[in-house]
Order: sequence, then C-alpha cells, then structure tokens
Amino acid sequence: MKILLAGSTGVLGKVVIPMLIEEGHEVIGMIRSEKHVKTMQEMGIKPVIADAFDRDSVYAALIETQPDVVMHQLTALSSGDINDNSKIRIEGTRNLVDAAKYVGVKKIIAQSISWAYEPGNTLAIEETPLDTNAVLPRKKTIDGVISLEEKVKEMPEFVILRYGTLYGPGTWLSGNGLIAKQLQSQELNATNGISSFIHVKDAAKAAVLALNWPSGSVNIVDDEPAKTSIWLPYFAEVIRAPLPPINDIYDSWERGASNEKAKKQYGWEPIYPSWTKGFKLLHHY
Repeated sequence: MKILLAGSTGVLGKVVIPMLIEEGHEVIGMIRSEKHVKTMQEMGIKPVIADAFDRDSVYAALIETQPDVVMHQLTALSSGDINDNSKIRIEGTRNLVDAAKYVGVKKIIAQSISWAYEPGNTLAIEETPLDTNAVLPRKKTIDGVISLEEKVKEMPEFVILRYGTLYGPGTWLSGNGLIAKQLQSQELNATNGISSFIHVKDAAKAAVLALNWPSGSVNIVDDEPAKTSIWLPYFAEVIRAPLPPINDIYDSWERGASNEKAKKQYGWEPIYPSWTKGFKLLHHY
C-alpha cells in the first residue's frame, strides 16, 4: 500500500518507517520543513512538506501523493506542553481527515491514548466511556482525544490505537528522558495510581498490523498494569536515580487498561509483555 505517515519525524514515526518498508509498503513522510528531507530520504521514504496546522498545505500534500492509507502519529510531546498536544489532536486531525476524505483515502490509523477513560476501579476496556467530566488540566488532554477520535471515525475505515504510556528510546521514559530528569532532581512522588505501558517497538508494530485490522478502537498496552508506587521506584533503580517518596494518593482515572481485545480478537502479542523486562534496557539509551 501507499501510506502517508503524518508524524514521520517523531519517536514512533522513526520506528514505524523501517517496519512498513520491510512489509513492502511505499511510505511518504509528511514533514514540516526542508531540514528533515535528507533524513527521510536516508530512511528510504519520500518526503512531502506540509504543516498539520496549515489546511492548504495538508490538502496539497494529499493531492500530490494520493495515498491509500493515512497513518496519523502526530504529537507535540517534545515540547511537554499539553496545550500544544491538544491543539494538534484537534486542528491537525481535522485537516488530515478532511484532506484524506477529499482525495478518497479509504482508511486512517490514528494514535490515541489508553488513559482517557472515565474513573473506575477495574481495568478500562474499549467500551468504557471516555472521561467527559474531566476537570482541568486533564480536561485539555481529554478534549483533544475526544475530538481526534470523533474526526477519525468520519473515515470509511479507521483504527484508533489507544496506546499505553510509551517507553523506550526518545520517550519521556528513557534513560535520559523527562521522567529520568525529574527523578534525578527529586520532583516526583510514587502514588497508587495504575499505569499501563507499551514499548515504542510494540506501539509501532501495532500500527503496521492495524493496516489489516477492522474498524474500531483498541487498547495497545502490555500485560502488566502497575501502580506508580511499584514501577517508578523500579525505573529509578534501573537508571540509578534517587528513589522517589511514596504516598497513597491517586486519581480514580488512573486505572490502567486491558489488552484482551487486541490479543484475543486480533491475535496481537507484545514483544515486551512486561514493562519490568523492557525497563531493564532503558539504561542503554
């Protein structure tokens, strides 16, 4: 297939590109500026310049490239600003979906998150409602996710990948990422909130497999949801940072997510079924 990858220079984009090429797909990398052209060409894909916020440039990119599928991995995570990320989910997705529909793209694969569900005391499944009653600052994130998912569902076919917390090279959870820096400066507490994780390789692999999955939303998380009071000290030990203080407060939306649908219905199996094994590699990068 001919696949337009929006977010090709991001953490997940760089991992998914070689996987798509290996499967024999033709990949077009949507990039914001000329400075990434050489990188894309060296990775074996064709670059097309378009800013997700510039509607005309997105339309032009889709008209020029005529892809079969759009893969939406756009984020603004590098800035660490939830407002930027929400904006790209709302405005960037609107432009991408409208342009895709205009040129007759049949399918979109889109990145979402598995911690946008409403509060509860069991693992969230795909049918669990999203947290429409969230309050600020979380509301910003949830509004962006809801907007993204609603727009993506306008496509004839769609797969919404609700990823767990990403870890691995280039993420906030790497040996020199944001969480590591916050631990080193002793800014974080370990609570009883539950997290579900996914290694970047598993997240990318799911995006490739999703090309053949039916329309719908699916949690892409590993097999072991864990309380922050367990995983954060473990992560601190791996990267040789001071152990964080532990307290028992948490938000009721920190419930973790189930991967049963992905495993049982789609036959998906994570390369890293447990964050405990994946984290051990983190001091290498």
